[in-house]
Amino acid sequence: MNLMMLLEMAAAGFPERVAVQSGGDALTYEGLFAGSGAAAAVIRASGAERVALLDVNSLAVPVLLFAGAWAGTPVAPLNYRLTGTELDALLERLAPVYLVAEDARCADLRDVPGVTVVSRSDFLAQAGEGEAPAPDWANDPDAIALLLFTSGTTGAPKAAVLRHRHLTSYVLGSVEYGAAAEEDAALVSVPPYHIAGMASVVSSVYAGRRMVQLENFSAEAWVDLARREHVTNAMVVPTMLVRIVDVLEASPDSALPDLRAISYGGGRMPLAVVERAMKLLPHVDFTNAYGLTETSSTITVLGPADHREAAASTEPAVRMRLGSLGTPLPSVELEIRDDDGVRVAPGEPGEIHVRGEQISGEYLGQDARTDADGWFPTRDRGWQDEGGYLYLDGRIDDVIVRGGENISPGEVEDVVLAHAAVLDCAVVGVPDEQWGEVVAAVIVTREGQEVSVDEIRDWVREQLRSSRAPARVEFREELPYSETGKLLRRLVRADLMGST
Repeated sequence: MNLMMLLEMAAAGFPERVAVQSGGDALTYEGLFAGSGAAAAVIRASGAERVALLDVNSLAVPVLLFAGAWAGTPVAPLNYRLTGTELDALLERLAPVYLVAEDARCADLRDVPGVTVVSRSDFLAQAGEGEAPAPDWANDPDAIALLLFTSGTTGAPKAAVLRHRHLTSYVLGSVEYGAAAEEDAALVSVPPYHIAGMASVVSSVYAGRRMVQLENFSAEAWVDLARREHVTNAMVVPTMLVRIVDVLEASPDSALPDLRAISYGGGRMPLAVVERAMKLLPHVDFTNAYGLTETSSTITVLGPADHREAAASTEPAVRMRLGSLGTPLPSVELEIRDDDGVRVAPGEPGEIHVRGEQISGEYLGQDARTDADGWFPTRDRGWQDEGGYLYLDGRIDDVIVRGGENISPGEVEDVVLAHAAVLDCAVVGVPDEQWGEVVAAVIVTREGQEVSVDEIRDWVREQLRSSRAPARVEFREELPYSETGKLLRRLVRADLMGST
């Protein structure tokens, strides 16, 4: 099993269909296949053991991904916001490496031994000029397809290892071959160094869907591109959907009549945002997809039918599922375990463990984190209801321990975000002499609205136990998020500690 199998099938099934377009440039599936083969020959000739990408969304992304698969060379998409020593350190770990970089970045790249740098323009020119070699890729399912670096919140970033069998298992288990109609188009706005960005490429290729790339996200550009290109499908992270909804509400003329499906994931989605989006786009199917880099993307899904049933229900247990992550894919097993590794009953919180063919849990140069039976501890904390629906509390390390009581930041955030004056909220634990830790909330208010500290505390007390009411409440103009929409709690905590 090799990723090239997916592209080969697409090129054979719909060769003249547009595979990807970026700005005014485009490649058909036949062109993507030929270009990947020609680029594979160049990569092999370079002698590099790995290939890397330092670029925004562009035609080079799918070409390099499949060229690496053809050449048998792992592909490592890098965060294009990295500069200087951070970037050098990653390249040193990848060397000898063939690096494709955005044209404007090439002049600034330092001389790192073992790194061959080629501009995106030159790379695509070489891919377009050469002839595709005979299909001679290896079908070793255990060969490494992708190396995706973690955010490195503690220590040096880890390179998650995704092998061909992990990625092909995910695609074959969740996407139907050729399912897209010729007019279907997927808007790709997630960065290529994120697992969702890579998953969107391989999934779209197998479905035969046209990929429409947005180089850098802004809500206005996203809405404009979606309208202009008659986009039917899109994947966004929570912060993106918040801004898209704001733009749509502010501009009644910005309707999206062609849009049929939106999937969202990559972080906790405030319930109020989902409800607003569903009311604004009643013709759109919404899907919440939860997954990690180490799981080759999605492992649980809250599908369109679940969204509509929960939104229409008056039964509290059903309605609250709109804030869940749905149920596991058929190919994925999931368990919630306590601190002793024992599976807990429905309703009880613990660490989320998963098992399945798409699960890697492996890092370059380190032992795999999967146990002897193949179970991977996600380091995410959550619980399941009686119907198997998964709810996320946050990272294990984010849990606030107040006087021996575990408090989920997400539980408090959901309540605070329901207040009419609150636009955004982050809850973290801060040190306290009496309790060990107490709850602290950092709030962004809606434009033109105010809310007092006491009002927030009373609001939380009315709906949760008093121990969950924030001992500290502070206000900021914005909260820190990663490029892929994850709230950076460590920065929120550091800001609070610095302001005491």
